[in-house]
Amino acid sequence: MQRRPLLAGNWKMYTTLTEAKALAEAIVAASSDVSDRDVMIAPPYTALAQVSDVLRGSSVLLASQNICWEEKGAFTGEISPVMLKELSGSLAIIGHSERRHVFGESNVLINRRVHGALRFGIIPVFCVGETLDQREDGKTMAVLEEQVNEGLRDVVLAGPEQLVLAYEPVWAIGTGKTATVDQAQEAHVFLRKTLAGLYEKNIASQMRILYGGSVNPDNVDALMAQDDIDGVLVGGA
Repeated sequence: MQRRPLLAGNWKMYTTLTEAKALAEAIVAASSDVSDRDVMIAPPYTALAQVSDVLRGSSVLLASQNICWEEKGAFTGEISPVMLKELSGSLAIIGHSERRHVFGESNVLINRRVHGALRFGIIPVFCVGETLDQREDGKTMAVLEEQVNEGLRDVVLAGPEQLVLAYEPVWAIGTGKTATVDQAQEAHVFLRKTLAGLYEKNIASQMRILYGGSVNPDNVDALMAQDDIDGVLVGGA
């Protein structure tokens, strides 16, 4: 089975309601005749309902930028899987480097979020990646292995479509620096091998692995041409 490319846009803490509606409308129009790949957008929470209305009837997928592990409760500032599903959201970004390094989310917490999303039928876009110091110290693969193993601890998958993995080297996010094509492909190959140690061959070989980190129109084609890069997680561009 050929892996279907996924182009995902993380809007982070950008767009007012008016801006979000206009951007979503532009994306729907631009992707109306696209049939060979999936397109996903993750607007801020305040715009989810407005964007959901714009996406209705289109093929563009709606995601949240994070997800709680509980249906409801005293979790100030969180969004539950049920709230997202009510808006026709089907995916959630989990473990983004900004959540890890700005807000201090641990592998244990990220693992809870992955479990919670899957329990309610939400597809995690599970992010992993190393810092510049870790890369320069030669620890990239060790960091990725730990993040995957801990983040997916006790996570049972029935098929590769239930989870998307995203490799985003922290040193390349929003900095204008991009991993070379060879660096990105090397990390993706390693991640697929790591998945093979956790799941059966079909899941490891068919799970989509995205690259994120200063992706732009000038480098996206070269990245997407690599055998193990199945799409991109785009921020600024």
